[in-house]
Formats: sequence, structure tokens, C-alpha cells
Amino acid sequence: LKTRAVRKGDRYVVDGQKVWISTAQVADNILLLARTTPLDEVKKPTHGLSLFYTQIDRETVKIHEIEKMGRKAVDSNEIFFEGFEIPVEDRIGEEGEGFKYILEGMNPERILMAAEATGLGFAALDKAKTYAAERNVFNRPIGQNQGIQHPLARNWMNLEAAWLMVQRAAWEYDTGKPCGASANAAKYLAGEAGFDACQQAVMTHGGFGYAREYHVERYLRESLIPRIAPVSPQLVLCFIAERVLGLPKSY
Repeated sequence: LKTRAVRKGDRYVVDGQKVWISTAQVADNILLLARTTPLDEVKKPTHGLSLFYTQIDRETVKIHEIEKMGRKAVDSNEIFFEGFEIPVEDRIGEEGEGFKYILEGMNPERILMAAEATGLGFAALDKAKTYAAERNVFNRPIGQNQGIQHPLARNWMNLEAAWLMVQRAAWEYDTGKPCGASANAAKYLAGEAGFDACQQAVMTHGGFGYAREYHVERYLRESLIPRIAPVSPQLVLCFIAERVLGLPKSY
């Protein structure tokens, strides 16, 4: 993390850039994590970071929207800070402890994305099963064929299993129990199950799956986000291998 916030009297002056920042086109305030202690002066890269919640000064903050393949309802942006001033009173907590505060939101974010992925998968599955039951070829519904039935049945089982992990992770978080493993597992399982269900829904519709009229192409586009964000499937696997199974760090 390279965006710097240098304290000058009763203010911090911020220079740097951020990417994939949501709703910056319409937001009045920003939650910002910036480095307040140079990297060469800390023991770990996660040290020396501070968290701020402050108003956006669009004279010193330049915002460029990123055009995306999906999630049109929420704008995503790249932000450039050039001499952006933040009052000291807009810092959250102690200086240098920002990463610790950010960690508090990482597990619920994973759970939220997992729930989104599961919902997308079930929505796509509902479209697919309806189409399979109604679409007739050679005087019989295509859903009567095992080649159509079995993939959808697997989608249902995988989505249900992922949803159980989502609920477990949410319960652990709500009751104050350690939930890192469950939150990451839920995000991984739901991301994969949701994507697979959306992809199968497109295939079940055949050529019409590529048409906007049936919506399944949109579900497929949207299902990529819970796979990618807020952490990649590969990093989830690394987390489980290291933190749950006790294996040595691979990177």
C-alpha cells in the first residue's frame, strides 16, 4: 500500500492513488486507508497504516470511473490524490493501527459476497429449470433428458452446501466466534457454486442463453465478481492450507 498520508500540524496531506473504489461518483465522504509511517520504518507491511473517514475534496481528488462488464448499479473508480488534506479529527482510532481496524470488516465482507453468489446461483438455476421444463424438442421437454437434468441437480446440491457454509460463517460472526476459516470457505464454495450454476443456466438455454431476453447471460457476468472479489479463490486456498491445515506458506 503506497498511498501516503503525511501529518502536517492538524492535518494529513495525502498523495497516491486507489483503484476499484465503489460509489465515488456520488459519495460525499470516503473511507481511506493510507500509509502514515514509511515502509522502511516498520517491521511488517501491515504496520504504519492509518484509517480515515473524511469529506471528498474534488479539487484535490480526481475520480475516473471504470467501465465494467457487470454490476452496473454500483460505479467503480480509480482515484488520484494530489495534496488532499484530511483533518486529524477525521482519523479513526490510533495512528498506525488502521490495518487492524480494516480486518474487522474482512470476514463479514466475505460472508456477504458468499451470500450474493449463492443468491445469483439459485436465481440462475430457477431460470434454467423453468426453461428446461417448458422447452420442447422432438415432442418432449429437454428437461426430461439426463444430460440436462444431472448438471442442474449438481448445481442445486452445490448451492445448498455452500449456503450452509454461509450460514455457519454468519452464525460464528454474529456470536463472536472465530470465523476466518468459515468465512473464507463460504466465499470460495459459494463463488464456485454460483458461477457454475450461472454458466449451466446459459448452456441449458442453448443459443437463447446468449440473448439478453432471458437474463441468464447477465447472471453469468455478475457471478464473476464473487469469484474474484474481495479475495481470489487461490488466496482462499492458501489461507485454508496455512491457517487451518498448518501447512507452510507457499508464497
